Amino acid sequence: MKKFLLVFLFLGFSGLGFSQTNRVMNLFPEGTTLHGNIPYQNDTLQKHLLDIYLPPNPQSKVPLIIWVHGGGWLSNDKYADMGYMKETISALMNEGYALASIDYRFSTQAVFPAQMLDCNAAISFLVENAAKYGLDTDRMAVMGFSAGGHLASMLALSKNQNIDDFFLPETNRDFSFKAVVDFYGPADLTLFPGANDPKSPEGLLIGAAPLDRPDLAKMASPVSFVDESDPPFLIIHGENDDLVSPRQSYLLNSWLQVKGIPSELIIVPGAPHYGSMFDSDEIRIKVLNILKKELN
Repeated sequence: MKKFLLVFLFLGFSGLGFSQTNRVMNLFPEGTTLHGNIPYQNDTLQKHLLDIYLPPNPQSKVPLIIWVHGGGWLSNDKYADMGYMKETISALMNEGYALASIDYRFSTQAVFPAQMLDCNAAISFLVENAAKYGLDTDRMAVMGFSAGGHLASMLALSKNQNIDDFFLPETNRDFSFKAVVDFYGPADLTLFPGANDPKSPEGLLIGAAPLDRPDLAKMASPVSFVDESDPPFLIIHGENDDLVSPRQSYLLNSWLQVKGIPSELIIVPGAPHYGSMFDSDEIRIKVLNILKKELN
Protein backbone atom coordinates (compact mmCIF):
# COMPACT_ATOMS: atom_id res chain seq x y z
CA MET A 1 0.00 0.00 0.00
CA LYS A 2 1.38 3.38 -0.97
CA LYS A 3 1.76 5.88 1.79
CA PHE A 4 0.73 9.43 1.26
CA LEU A 5 1.21 12.53 3.35
CA LEU A 6 -2.30 13.91 3.79
CA VAL A 7 -2.51 17.47 5.01
CA PHE A 8 -6.08 18.74 5.39
CA LEU A 9 -6.49 22.45 5.90
CA PHE A 10 -9.94 23.43 7.08
CA LEU A 11 -9.16 27.08 7.93
CA GLY A 12 -11.47 27.00 10.90
CA PHE A 13 -14.33 25.14 9.16
CA SER A 14 -13.89 21.68 10.61
CA GLY A 15 -17.18 19.96 11.21
CA LEU A 16 -19.09 22.10 8.69
CA GLY A 17 -19.42 19.49 5.97
CA PHE A 18 -15.90 19.54 4.52
CA SER A 19 -14.93 16.04 5.60
CA GLN A 20 -15.51 14.00 2.44
CA THR A 21 -12.84 11.41 1.73
CA ASN A 22 -10.52 12.05 -1.17
CA ARG A 23 -11.27 9.15 -3.50
CA VAL A 24 -8.52 9.76 -6.07
CA MET A 25 -5.36 9.85 -3.94
CA ASN A 26 -4.52 6.33 -5.10
CA LEU A 27 -3.95 7.80 -8.57
CA PHE A 28 -1.09 9.98 -7.37
CA PRO A 29 2.54 8.90 -6.89
CA GLU A 30 3.86 7.94 -3.51
CA GLY A 31 5.01 11.05 -1.66
CA THR A 32 2.33 13.34 -3.09
CA THR A 33 1.15 15.88 -0.53
CA LEU A 34 -2.54 16.70 -0.40
CA HIS A 35 -4.00 19.89 1.01
CA GLY A 36 -7.63 18.93 0.81
CA ASN A 37 -11.04 20.59 0.92
CA ILE A 38 -9.78 24.13 1.28
CA PRO A 39 -12.59 26.72 1.32
CA TYR A 40 -11.46 29.32 -1.19
CA GLN A 41 -14.21 31.86 -0.55
CA ASN A 42 -14.15 31.67 3.24
CA ASP A 43 -17.69 30.30 3.35
CA THR A 44 -19.35 26.92 3.92
CA LEU A 45 -20.56 26.08 0.41
CA GLN A 46 -19.56 22.56 -0.64
CA LYS A 47 -18.89 23.83 -4.17
CA HIS A 48 -16.42 26.45 -2.91
CA LEU A 49 -13.68 23.96 -2.11
CA LEU A 50 -10.40 23.11 -3.80
CA ASP A 51 -7.67 20.50 -3.43
CA ILE A 52 -3.95 21.11 -3.90
CA TYR A 53 -1.69 18.18 -4.80
CA LEU A 54 2.03 18.85 -4.44
CA PRO A 55 4.62 16.67 -6.18
CA PRO A 56 6.98 14.47 -4.18
CA ASN A 57 10.11 16.14 -2.84
CA PRO A 58 9.81 19.65 -4.27
CA GLN A 59 13.11 21.51 -4.13
CA SER A 60 11.66 24.98 -4.64
CA LYS A 61 8.43 26.66 -5.66
CA VAL A 62 6.58 24.49 -8.17
CA PRO A 63 4.58 25.47 -11.28
CA LEU A 64 0.83 25.02 -10.99
CA ILE A 65 -1.78 23.31 -13.15
CA ILE A 66 -5.39 24.35 -12.51
CA TRP A 67 -7.70 21.34 -13.08
CA VAL A 68 -11.33 22.14 -13.99
CA HIS A 69 -13.74 19.21 -14.03
CA GLY A 70 -16.52 18.53 -16.51
CA GLY A 71 -20.13 17.49 -16.11
CA GLY A 72 -22.29 19.70 -18.28
CA TRP A 73 -21.99 22.53 -15.74
CA LEU A 74 -24.50 20.65 -13.57
CA SER A 75 -22.82 17.53 -12.18
CA ASN A 76 -19.56 16.00 -10.92
CA ASP A 77 -16.97 17.44 -8.58
CA LYS A 78 -13.27 18.21 -8.21
CA TYR A 79 -12.38 14.50 -8.38
CA ALA A 80 -14.05 14.02 -11.77
CA ASP A 81 -12.09 13.16 -14.93
CA MET A 82 -9.12 12.00 -12.88
CA GLY A 83 -10.04 8.31 -12.96
CA TYR A 84 -9.47 7.92 -16.70
CA MET A 85 -6.45 10.28 -16.75
CA LYS A 86 -4.39 8.48 -14.11
CA GLU A 87 -1.21 8.07 -16.18
CA THR A 88 -1.27 11.75 -17.10
CA ILE A 89 -1.79 12.72 -13.47
CA SER A 90 1.15 10.57 -12.41
CA ALA A 91 3.32 12.11 -15.14
CA LEU A 92 2.40 15.65 -14.07
CA MET A 93 3.40 14.93 -10.50
CA ASN A 94 6.62 13.19 -11.51
CA GLU A 95 7.55 16.17 -13.70
CA GLY A 96 7.31 18.41 -10.63
CA TYR A 97 3.99 20.18 -11.26
CA ALA A 98 1.45 20.98 -8.58
CA LEU A 99 -2.19 20.39 -9.40
CA ALA A 100 -5.11 22.36 -7.95
CA SER A 101 -8.54 20.87 -8.62
CA ILE A 102 -11.39 23.32 -8.05
CA ASP A 103 -15.11 22.99 -7.53
CA TYR A 104 -17.61 25.56 -8.74
CA ARG A 105 -21.36 26.04 -8.47
CA PHE A 106 -23.62 24.12 -10.82
CA SER A 107 -25.86 25.92 -13.30
CA THR A 108 -28.81 24.56 -11.30
CA GLN A 109 -27.52 26.54 -8.30
CA ALA A 110 -26.54 29.75 -10.08
CA VAL A 111 -26.44 30.70 -13.74
CA PHE A 112 -23.43 31.99 -15.64
CA PRO A 113 -21.21 33.88 -14.85
CA ALA A 114 -21.34 32.31 -11.37
CA GLN A 115 -18.98 29.58 -12.58
CA MET A 116 -16.46 32.17 -13.73
CA LEU A 117 -16.77 34.05 -10.45
CA ASP A 118 -16.04 30.83 -8.57
CA CYS A 119 -13.12 29.69 -10.73
CA ASN A 120 -11.48 33.11 -10.66
CA ALA A 121 -12.00 33.32 -6.89
CA ALA A 122 -10.31 29.94 -6.49
CA ILE A 123 -7.36 31.06 -8.61
CA SER A 124 -7.16 34.31 -6.68
CA PHE A 125 -6.99 32.29 -3.45
CA LEU A 126 -4.13 30.22 -4.86
CA VAL A 127 -2.25 33.37 -5.88
CA GLU A 128 -2.77 34.98 -2.47
CA ASN A 129 -1.59 31.82 -0.69
CA ALA A 130 1.13 30.74 -3.11
CA ALA A 131 3.93 31.12 -0.59
CA LYS A 132 2.05 29.05 1.98
CA TYR A 133 1.78 26.08 -0.37
CA GLY A 134 5.05 26.52 -2.25
CA LEU A 135 3.42 27.42 -5.57
CA ASP A 136 4.98 29.42 -8.37
CA THR A 137 1.88 31.15 -9.73
CA ASP A 138 3.99 33.03 -12.27
CA ARG A 139 4.17 29.65 -14.00
CA MET A 140 0.56 28.57 -14.20
CA ALA A 141 -1.50 26.66 -16.77
CA VAL A 142 -5.15 25.66 -16.85
CA MET A 143 -6.53 22.29 -17.96
CA GLY A 144 -10.19 21.37 -18.28
CA PHE A 145 -12.48 18.61 -19.49
CA SER A 146 -15.77 19.11 -21.37
CA ALA A 147 -17.62 21.82 -19.41
CA GLY A 148 -14.33 22.25 -17.55
CA GLY A 149 -12.57 22.68 -20.89
CA HIS A 150 -15.07 25.42 -21.68
CA LEU A 151 -14.36 27.13 -18.35
CA ALA A 152 -10.59 26.68 -18.70
CA SER A 153 -10.73 28.34 -22.11
CA MET A 154 -12.99 31.10 -20.80
CA LEU A 155 -10.63 31.78 -17.89
CA ALA A 156 -7.58 32.09 -20.12
CA LEU A 157 -9.13 33.91 -23.06
CA SER A 158 -11.02 36.52 -21.02
CA LYS A 159 -8.29 37.20 -18.47
CA ASN A 160 -6.40 39.85 -20.42
CA GLN A 161 -9.69 41.66 -21.11
CA ASN A 162 -10.33 42.04 -17.39
CA ILE A 163 -14.09 41.42 -17.54
CA ASP A 164 -15.54 42.84 -14.32
CA ASP A 165 -18.54 40.47 -14.44
CA PHE A 166 -16.17 37.51 -14.13
CA PHE A 167 -14.56 38.63 -10.85
CA LEU A 168 -15.87 39.19 -7.35
CA PRO A 169 -15.21 42.67 -5.92
CA GLU A 170 -11.70 43.08 -4.53
CA THR A 171 -10.59 39.76 -6.03
CA ASN A 172 -6.89 39.52 -6.80
CA ARG A 173 -6.58 39.68 -10.59
CA ASP A 174 -2.79 39.72 -10.66
CA PHE A 175 -2.26 36.47 -12.52
CA SER A 176 -2.10 35.04 -16.02
CA PHE A 177 -1.92 31.66 -17.68
CA LYS A 178 1.06 30.49 -19.70
CA ALA A 179 -0.77 27.63 -21.43
CA VAL A 180 -4.20 26.03 -21.83
CA VAL A 181 -5.01 22.35 -22.31
CA ASP A 182 -8.62 22.01 -23.44
CA PHE A 183 -10.11 18.52 -23.59
CA TYR A 184 -13.28 18.58 -25.74
CA GLY A 185 -14.67 21.81 -24.32
CA PRO A 186 -17.52 23.75 -25.95
CA ALA A 187 -16.40 26.88 -27.78
CA ASP A 188 -19.66 28.42 -29.00
CA LEU A 189 -22.94 27.73 -27.19
CA THR A 190 -25.00 28.40 -30.31
CA LEU A 191 -23.38 25.42 -32.11
CA PHE A 192 -25.15 22.86 -29.91
CA PRO A 193 -28.11 20.95 -31.39
CA GLY A 194 -30.07 21.95 -28.29
CA ALA A 195 -29.30 25.65 -28.61
CA ASN A 196 -33.02 26.38 -28.99
CA ASP A 197 -33.89 24.53 -25.78
CA PRO A 198 -33.76 26.42 -22.45
CA LYS A 199 -33.62 23.07 -20.61
CA SER A 200 -30.50 21.88 -22.44
CA PRO A 201 -27.23 22.00 -20.44
CA GLU A 202 -26.12 25.10 -22.33
CA GLY A 203 -29.57 26.64 -21.82
CA LEU A 204 -29.47 25.96 -18.10
CA LEU A 205 -25.99 27.48 -17.95
CA ILE A 206 -27.12 30.90 -19.16
CA GLY A 207 -30.75 30.70 -18.03
CA ALA A 208 -32.21 30.77 -21.55
CA ALA A 209 -32.02 29.01 -24.89
CA PRO A 210 -28.80 30.27 -26.53
CA LEU A 211 -30.62 31.04 -29.78
CA ASP A 212 -33.19 33.11 -27.87
CA ARG A 213 -30.48 35.03 -26.02
CA PRO A 214 -27.48 35.27 -28.32
CA ASP A 215 -26.14 38.07 -26.14
CA LEU A 216 -25.88 35.74 -23.14
CA ALA A 217 -24.57 32.92 -25.31
CA LYS A 218 -21.86 35.19 -26.70
CA MET A 219 -20.74 36.24 -23.21
CA ALA A 220 -20.45 32.56 -22.24
CA SER A 221 -18.64 31.36 -25.39
CA PRO A 222 -14.83 31.14 -25.47
CA VAL A 223 -14.61 32.17 -29.14
CA SER A 224 -15.97 35.60 -28.13
CA PHE A 225 -12.76 36.41 -26.26
CA VAL A 226 -9.99 35.25 -28.61
CA ASP A 227 -7.45 37.99 -29.30
CA GLU A 228 -3.76 38.44 -30.12
CA SER A 229 -2.67 38.38 -26.45
CA ASP A 230 -3.94 34.93 -25.52
CA PRO A 231 -1.72 32.06 -24.29
CA PRO A 232 -0.88 28.97 -26.37
CA PHE A 233 -3.51 26.22 -26.58
CA LEU A 234 -3.49 22.46 -26.91
CA ILE A 235 -6.99 21.23 -27.83
CA ILE A 236 -7.93 17.53 -27.75
CA HIS A 237 -11.24 16.15 -29.01
CA GLY A 238 -12.69 12.73 -29.76
CA GLU A 239 -13.62 11.97 -33.35
CA ASN A 240 -16.86 10.27 -32.28
CA ASP A 241 -17.89 12.70 -29.56
CA ASP A 242 -21.69 12.76 -29.58
CA LEU A 243 -22.10 15.25 -26.71
CA VAL A 244 -19.76 18.05 -27.77
CA SER A 245 -19.18 18.02 -31.52
CA PRO A 246 -15.54 18.18 -32.68
CA ARG A 247 -16.67 21.19 -34.72
CA GLN A 248 -16.52 23.15 -31.47
CA SER A 249 -12.79 22.52 -31.16
CA TYR A 250 -12.20 23.08 -34.88
CA LEU A 251 -13.81 26.50 -34.52
CA LEU A 252 -11.79 27.51 -31.45
CA ASN A 253 -8.55 26.30 -33.00
CA SER A 254 -9.25 28.25 -36.18
CA TRP A 255 -10.01 31.47 -34.30
CA LEU A 256 -6.78 31.12 -32.31
CA GLN A 257 -4.75 30.60 -35.46
CA VAL A 258 -6.44 33.54 -37.20
CA LYS A 259 -5.30 35.71 -34.29
CA GLY A 260 -1.77 34.33 -34.43
CA ILE A 261 -1.96 32.33 -31.19
CA PRO A 262 0.03 29.04 -31.11
CA SER A 263 -2.62 26.33 -31.09
CA GLU A 264 -2.65 22.63 -31.87
CA LEU A 265 -5.78 20.54 -32.35
CA ILE A 266 -5.64 16.78 -31.87
CA ILE A 267 -8.64 14.76 -33.08
CA VAL A 268 -8.46 11.34 -31.43
CA PRO A 269 -9.59 8.67 -33.94
CA GLY A 270 -12.64 6.72 -32.77
CA ALA A 271 -12.71 8.40 -29.36
CA PRO A 272 -16.02 9.25 -27.62
CA HIS A 273 -16.68 12.22 -25.35
CA TYR A 274 -14.33 11.08 -22.59
CA GLY A 275 -12.40 8.06 -21.38
CA SER A 276 -9.04 6.33 -21.21
CA MET A 277 -8.32 6.96 -24.92
CA PHE A 278 -7.36 10.48 -23.85
CA ASP A 279 -4.72 9.10 -21.48
CA SER A 280 -2.64 7.60 -24.30
CA ASP A 281 1.11 8.00 -24.56
CA GLU A 282 0.76 10.20 -27.65
CA ILE A 283 -1.59 12.69 -26.02
CA ARG A 284 0.29 12.66 -22.73
CA ILE A 285 3.53 13.56 -24.52
CA LYS A 286 1.77 16.47 -26.23
CA VAL A 287 0.40 17.70 -22.90
CA LEU A 288 3.78 17.49 -21.21
CA ASN A 289 5.50 19.17 -24.14
CA ILE A 290 3.35 22.31 -24.04
CA LEU A 291 3.70 22.53 -20.27
CA LYS A 292 7.47 22.11 -20.38
CA LYS A 293 7.77 24.69 -23.15
CA GLU A 294 5.60 27.32 -21.48
CA LEU A 295 6.18 26.73 -17.75
CA ASN A 296 9.81 25.68 -17.43
